[in-house]
Amino acid sequence: MPDVGTLLRRHVVLEVESIDRLYLNGYVPQLQTEGGVVGFFRGHRGQPFVSSALMGQMTEPFVRAIAEFAEEHGVAILTFAPGKRKDDVAKEQFAAYPFEEGVVFIGKAQEKAMTYRTAKRKNPQTGQSYPWIYRGSTLPNHYYFYLCDRDFGPIFAKVCSYFPYTMRLYVNGHEYAKHQLEHEGIAYEALDNGFLSCANPGRLQEICDGLDAAKIEQCFRKWLALLPHPFSADDQRAGYRYELSILQAEFSLTQVFERPLQGRQFFEEVIRENLDLGRPDRVQLVFGRRVTKRTPGRFRTRILTEGVRPSLHVDYKHSKIKQYHKEGRGLRTETTINETRDFGIGKRLGNLPALRQIGFGTNRRLLDVQQLSQDCILGSAALESLSRPHVILRQRTSALRFGDPRVMALLQALCLFALLPQGFRNRTLRALVAQLLGLDPDHFRPGQMTYDLRRLRLHGLIQRVPRTQRYEVTRDGLRVALLYTKAWSRILRTGLALTNARAPTGDSKLQRAWKQLLGALDDHLAAARLAA
Repeated sequence: MPDVGTLLRRHVVLEVESIDRLYLNGYVPQLQTEGGVVGFFRGHRGQPFVSSALMGQMTEPFVRAIAEFAEEHGVAILTFAPGKRKDDVAKEQFAAYPFEEGVVFIGKAQEKAMTYRTAKRKNPQTGQSYPWIYRGSTLPNHYYFYLCDRDFGPIFAKVCSYFPYTMRLYVNGHEYAKHQLEHEGIAYEALDNGFLSCANPGRLQEICDGLDAAKIEQCFRKWLALLPHPFSADDQRAGYRYELSILQAEFSLTQVFERPLQGRQFFEEVIRENLDLGRPDRVQLVFGRRVTKRTPGRFRTRILTEGVRPSLHVDYKHSKIKQYHKEGRGLRTETTINETRDFGIGKRLGNLPALRQIGFGTNRRLLDVQQLSQDCILGSAALESLSRPHVILRQRTSALRFGDPRVMALLQALCLFALLPQGFRNRTLRALVAQLLGLDPDHFRPGQMTYDLRRLRLHGLIQRVPRTQRYEVTRDGLRVALLYTKAWSRILRTGLALTNARAPTGDSKLQRAWKQLLGALDDHLAAARLAA
């Protein structure tokens, strides 16, 4: 069976890197605090006080405008039934829509939202009551405008019907690319919301790379001008305009194999070699089954081999990497970022280029780990360099001796941190190494970790991220860490345990072969003594 590297190098017929699903928040920046709301009603609209009654006076004409818009344009308003997926309803409506662009239908659902409410308070000196504004949760109606856009294809904008009228915008990068190919007359074959083939793969990648914040912003502004708007023209001229921020972003890499068999081979190799590697917090191999808090037992890795499709999940804080066999034809590796601040990046849509680098870089890093896990062989010179102390860059460094508990703990920790997009710090590595050594982290001093970081750096296993106190694992470092940990945990520890004379008898091939070898040696020695 070919290894992971061979499958990716020789048997991939199409490779596409693209933004996939993108969920954006639409909000008015000045109305995100209680003070901003007071300024809107009192300073801008000239009201003597602020109350929820004033917000209701804005909501009624807005809801009425939605009904009038639907009637004028012949658009149906459908109430989403409980228990029925909105995507299923939308798919049916889009399939029957005959036009290139327009409002397909409007969905209506009652959903929880954070809004502003008022309560009565009394002045302690005069005893007079007055309204007090505060943020609270309520269940207003939300309206889903399902749109067919000439450039982006199926999108939707969801707006809360109550003040401050927060919005959600959904776009799909693959659908955008499909519509651009159709405009240019380039033939393609779809793979669900991705691509199975394309007559001009280079142009396809250029289109995907060209989807930027400016194009998304332009699409949003276009539909915002066409749909009913909760704020008046005077409000908008005064600066109360919607801005976009990133709620969730998916960055995908699709690699289509020549044959479906090669996709299954890829996952067989990945499952065998990567069960115990690449966990920032946890890795789960999930095969079409959902594990919740109510599921009995402790679930970290499950393998089901009958009637299910494998997928690999790597979680990091609020984000995750998912890898699966899409429609039985393509390998889909996608990073989903749910909290941009996990990576030190703001939420504004203008930060999309920085997020692209992190998302696509994470996908490639996962594939690098999977390929190196099968190709972690070291040359004799490199192994000798690691095993002996010597001078590197005029600095003396100690050896990284195979089998030394502290060295093995260090390299095992490097395997766990290999996928972290922002690298790791002294304290994060120190806590994990102490845990692997069975020590209290307080008893493993920062100075000891600094010493270990120095020798890892001088041996070229890690490198400092420029202008930070963070480190990242190098490609050679990952290779060394994989080789040391695999040889130790999978060969020496298990092999020595099974061949130990005091080991319990079990149904192990190695144990049976070892006993046969010992028996053959005894027979050979006995025969030699007789001959003598």
